Amino acid sequence: MVEAAAGRRSGTSPRRPSCGGEQQLPLVAVALATRVVMVTSAPPAGGGVGGGGAAAGGRCLDDLLGCLLGVLRVLGFPWAASPQRQPRPVPPRGAIPSTADGRRFAAELRRIPGRIAGNGACAVASLYTMQGKKGVNQDAMIVWENFCSRDDTIFCGVFDGHGPYGHLVAKRVRDLLPVKLGADMGTDKGRETPASNMEGNTNEVGLPVNPERKETTTSVAAEQDREYPEIFTTFRTSFLRAFHIMDRDLKLHKNIDCFFSGTTAVAVLKQGHNLIIGNLGDSRAILGTRNEDGQLIAVQLTVDLKPNIPSEAQRIRQRRGRIFALPEEPEVARVWLPKYNSPGLAMARAFGDFCLKEYGLISMPEVSCHRVTEKDEFIVLATDGVWDVLSNTEVVSIISRATSRASAARFLVESANRAWRTRYPTSKIDDCAVVCLFLNTHEADEPSSSAANNLANALEVSGDKHSTVVQLSTGVSADVVNALVKDTNELSFVDAVAKPVTVSDLTKDGSGTKQSII
Repeated sequence: MVEAAAGRRSGTSPRRPSCGGEQQLPLVAVALATRVVMVTSAPPAGGGVGGGGAAAGGRCLDDLLGCLLGVLRVLGFPWAASPQRQPRPVPPRGAIPSTADGRRFAAELRRIPGRIAGNGACAVASLYTMQGKKGVNQDAMIVWENFCSRDDTIFCGVFDGHGPYGHLVAKRVRDLLPVKLGADMGTDKGRETPASNMEGNTNEVGLPVNPERKETTTSVAAEQDREYPEIFTTFRTSFLRAFHIMDRDLKLHKNIDCFFSGTTAVAVLKQGHNLIIGNLGDSRAILGTRNEDGQLIAVQLTVDLKPNIPSEAQRIRQRRGRIFALPEEPEVARVWLPKYNSPGLAMARAFGDFCLKEYGLISMPEVSCHRVTEKDEFIVLATDGVWDVLSNTEVVSIISRATSRASAARFLVESANRAWRTRYPTSKIDDCAVVCLFLNTHEADEPSSSAANNLANALEVSGDKHSTVVQLSTGVSADVVNALVKDTNELSFVDAVAKPVTVSDLTKDGSGTKQSII
């Protein structure tokens, strides 16, 4: 008795040895059998057709495995110990957290003067979007005056989302792309890095690029740089970098699934008399200008980057992507996975859509430049919901007939909506988004103050709760820039190296040519 008590105090009692021995195996077997009987004899909680029994069986199996692990831990097997909880990883500096921080970021953007991200107008531009009949409106648009705190700089763009979460992708690109572009333009690295350094010999997934194709691309880019003003090289580099980082942001985003969702983008940066146009997908930018006879004509500034363009089709097929049209839409070429008839994307370049990024789809924009002259009157950016039913000539004519600049975008969207009902009465109307940027505003007939005063009468703010109309801008705050876009580490490539597409690559069907309004 005394020895037993001493053994219990010292921790060496013969009844509880420090390690599992053969003496305990019968007791362990009895305990295990008892536990198994208890688990298997317990009735299922909440049975139902097609799921209750399976759930009960799963709980039984879990309890049995838990019991076995507990027995093994008692016997002293170290590998059966409970796994330790891993510490939560710290997000990298500059990352954009979701939920509360994301809402705070969106609220800060809405407070920026001069930034319009919904139906509205200002002294130099008007914006309007209308939901179609296909579901939620997946189009987004923006105009940002005094961009980068420069009085002579304006950023504008339209974005056409597609896929299950296309509306979220389009809005995120609308909010972040101009911020990333402005941050890059404000850094010495962005100003000094030549565009050729952005074009490495690998694409986004590390696939090798044809050296001959790279040489052709570089030579074409160099030829463009010689034709355009010297400042174009800097702007082109900033556009390439911003688009690359924007696509990477979407790939790493945890709350937006961009595997089968994406967006197009056509963005215009106006600084002084220079226009820099970045195009990704099948949205379009056109210029309304006067010819030598004083007639208002349409000049297409971008090329619709469709899969049937030869250079785009060659790149996609080289990377095992497939291109074909559906029988019910023989005129619409689509991109498909190598072994599956999915997703059928009707464009060759886009943000997101990471299911196709290994098979020829890229997010590198076509960047071009235009020098504004006194004959140039306005620029129209619009999603394909407009271009599917209206020609360049018709769009320029409609804008010229608008009663005021503030109502021009709405007038065009409503005209496109009527054209859908007339030309395709059995089809679902597509979403439409339009940005009209007016040039040479100092020669406008109506002063800018009257445009602002008549805004309420000219436009009705969209019913979308996320639409906002903000007044003139002094630029984005330093906190937003520092928190979001200090990301310039990976600059050796931009998705892929592809031959720039020009208007001459199109077939002679009237697309991309100057058109006169009768």
